[in-house]
Amino acid sequence: MSQRQLAMVIDINKCLGCQTCTIADKNMWLRGPGQEYMCWNSVETRPGDGYPRRWEKMGGGFDANGEVQLGDLPGVEDYGVPWEWDWEKLPHIFPRPQPSWGPNWQEDVGEGEYPNTWYFYLPRPCNHCNKPACLAACPRQAIYKREEDGIVLIDQERCRGYRYCVRACPYKKPYYNVQTNKAEKCIFCFPRVEKGVPPACVAQCAGRIRFFGFMDDTEGPVYKLVKKFKVAVPLHPEYGTEPNVYYVPPISTPRVGNNGEPQGQGRIPLAYLESLFGPSVRQVLDTLRQEIARARRGETSELIQTLVSNQRWRV
Repeated sequence: MSQRQLAMVIDINKCLGCQTCTIADKNMWLRGPGQEYMCWNSVETRPGDGYPRRWEKMGGGFDANGEVQLGDLPGVEDYGVPWEWDWEKLPHIFPRPQPSWGPNWQEDVGEGEYPNTWYFYLPRPCNHCNKPACLAACPRQAIYKREEDGIVLIDQERCRGYRYCVRACPYKKPYYNVQTNKAEKCIFCFPRVEKGVPPACVAQCAGRIRFFGFMDDTEGPVYKLVKKFKVAVPLHPEYGTEPNVYYVPPISTPRVGNNGEPQGQGRIPLAYLESLFGPSVRQVLDTLRQEIARARRGETSELIQTLVSNQRWRV
């Protein structure tokens, strides 16, 4: 355990699916050889197979006895082979080889029948877990958690590219660089954080959905949303890694009848949200609805004020 822990809260209800966070991260850290296929930050459309494809079925994390588990290793085809473009066929250019999968391949593909279709966006950086499975699985002790802020990093000098970290991470957020024979991952933009600047994905977010700061900062938005109001929950807590990226789950719009009349029941199945965020999501959604109703009545809601505040980070 580190002395302090930086954490992030992502409000799914405000996500535009614009991929600005992904591009900001890509432009800052992922322009080298072997990084073409990597998205340290990705934004998935849910329901869907995600990035890499079907990552939730690949295993990893810790078992009931606290022992690290090695899951499956994603193949290049699960991430999507980086495309090249046939510029000779301008203005009708086509990618080559003809792609069959790639990051965000299922963008805006939902479920349900009209007029009650639904989907939502799920941004996913590294969780910088309290119990990183990647760290526990590395035989080289190349992965470490910084004491001053809890950021999980890979020592590139010690790494030998064995990829146990990729197999052990249940979120599949370490990536293997075939050019350098090293593993790489999101670094929470620690060079920026050390200068008091938030990560690029936080600063550039057009929807202002990300909150960032130390978990013990009782005046910061992260503490308030996670600890005080308890409306931000981790993704797949059953994996046992104790993630430090939390989510305000999506509030489902109501189902409507053939004539557009609301029917009360939400479009997003509650069971699906529980499969992502655990059973506490039911209470979280009840709290959010109650506070939204309070704000609509003109009453003060500190929770809603925090969610819409311009104070998105304290570092």
